[in-house]
Amino acid sequence: MTPTLNPHFVARVRAMPKAELHCHLDGSLRAATLRELSAARGLALPHQHDAALARWMRVDDAHDLAEYLARFEITLAVMQTADELRRIARELVADAAADGIRYVEVRFCPALHTREGLSADAVMEAVLAGLQAGEAPGGVVARLIVCALRSLPWPHSMAMAELAVAYQRRGVVAFDLAGGERGNPARAHAPAFEYARHNNLAVTVHAGEGDGAASIHEAVHQCGANRIGHGTRLREDPALEAYVVDRRIALEVCPTSNVQTRVVHVFAEHPIERYRQLGALVTVNTDNTMMSGVSLTDEFVSCAVHLGWSHETLAQVALQAFDAGFLPYAERQALRASAERDLARMTSPWPALFLPAGHQVDGAA
Repeated sequence: MTPTLNPHFVARVRAMPKAELHCHLDGSLRAATLRELSAARGLALPHQHDAALARWMRVDDAHDLAEYLARFEITLAVMQTADELRRIARELVADAAADGIRYVEVRFCPALHTREGLSADAVMEAVLAGLQAGEAPGGVVARLIVCALRSLPWPHSMAMAELAVAYQRRGVVAFDLAGGERGNPARAHAPAFEYARHNNLAVTVHAGEGDGAASIHEAVHQCGANRIGHGTRLREDPALEAYVVDRRIALEVCPTSNVQTRVVHVFAEHPIERYRQLGALVTVNTDNTMMSGVSLTDEFVSCAVHLGWSHETLAQVALQAFDAGFLPYAERQALRASAERDLARMTSPWPALFLPAGHQVDGAA
């Protein structure tokens, strides 16, 4: 018999202060918002009930990263006006607050939102305004990461790096490279990363998700990555793995997404536990709340279920995300200290992960 999750344990994890460092704007819409914005545009969707639409948008049938990414055309179709972008950004931050998230870094590629005439600056202004509008009600600190796409030709990545630098005093905290890895090496975009670093902007790179450890090596040694997005296949190069651990290059791990893109077969085999045991600066993230169908609470609970993480380990990893954030040092230390104080108040006996056999709970506190 499959054990039943204890809803009190899940509620405790949701209340635990957390930080989200790897969350894509165009993959984290509410189902109701996708339905409403699609209807306003006259776009047909296969489901009109939010729960069914959410299930359909969750990508469990992809064979690889490329198929996973294909689903984003549906969301991008309703992210081409300033009003649409502001709403989606605001709702993402509100949803983060409801999930116990104190700090969130949202990433996106502005070039994907100019199809109907918005300028890159107008896109940036709309998303930043939406993030700011979402911050105040829930007390969340929200910042933005600008992505370039590996698959687009030069000078796209330089244009995105320049945009990121232009807005770094207005809410942008880093520059990123995303998209299909295989056949699109990061080294082709190295000058864009040099520009970002020259202007004192942090950089992160998607690597080791759709390609092997050599992709991570390029991200670290040719692009100067301060963090690695995913990094799932880092274990294929033990020397590089040791370098990443020793230099405290944080890993933005997205376990459920990695199962969906077939980088790992099942959650229980995810190498995040190996990296944690080695002392790596690992963080847990959703990647895309809609396409992966998870909240950050879900990801932490899954780590407890499939990897055997205790509540002490969950708390330790949660705090590491505050340490690895791209906020100025004093600000992230203040957020971490606040989170640590609140975690200390949660040290009374945690609820059991699973309910006893035959036991039922009507509600969770």
